[in-house]
Amino acid sequence: MEELAHDCAVDIDGPVEDLAAGLIQLTRLIRGIYRRTAERHHLTPVQAKLLCGLLDGPRGMAVLAQTFGVEKAALTGLMDRTEKLGLAQRSPVPGDRRALQATLTDAGRAAAQAFNADVTAEMGKLTEHLGPDTSEQLRATVTDILERHRAHSA
Repeated sequence: MEELAHDCAVDIDGPVEDLAAGLIQLTRLIRGIYRRTAERHHLTPVQAKLLCGLLDGPRGMAVLAQTFGVEKAALTGLMDRTEKLGLAQRSPVPGDRRALQATLTDAGRAAAQAFNADVTAEMGKLTEHLGPDTSEQLRATVTDILERHRAHSA
């Protein structure tokens, strides 16, 4: 999917006029890194997200649909394409004959780990110039924002 040159009234290449504009610019930068890294691994960004989401083990299709914020039919299409690549597979959920879960294949686990290592290194380049105190402050701020968002979303 082609990204738009601008998000609302924010000039991506312009000065950071306020925090919201800076966050929008940073989001676009991070999405671009994620997309380019996925492409280097012959994945779409959504396939990379799916594979990384399965690194911790099988996930139910309903849980994945909720995580992705899509209908089960859209997730089914994603799983169809990912299965054709030999990266994931669906199987019945033990104890629930009607439910399915997604699991990484060995190739999918290797792809997810390689992508994760690469995208982590690429993201690290964004902050490698920061000193230890600034890095820790940024980490703490990001953690606080995410925790507050999760608490209000629950």
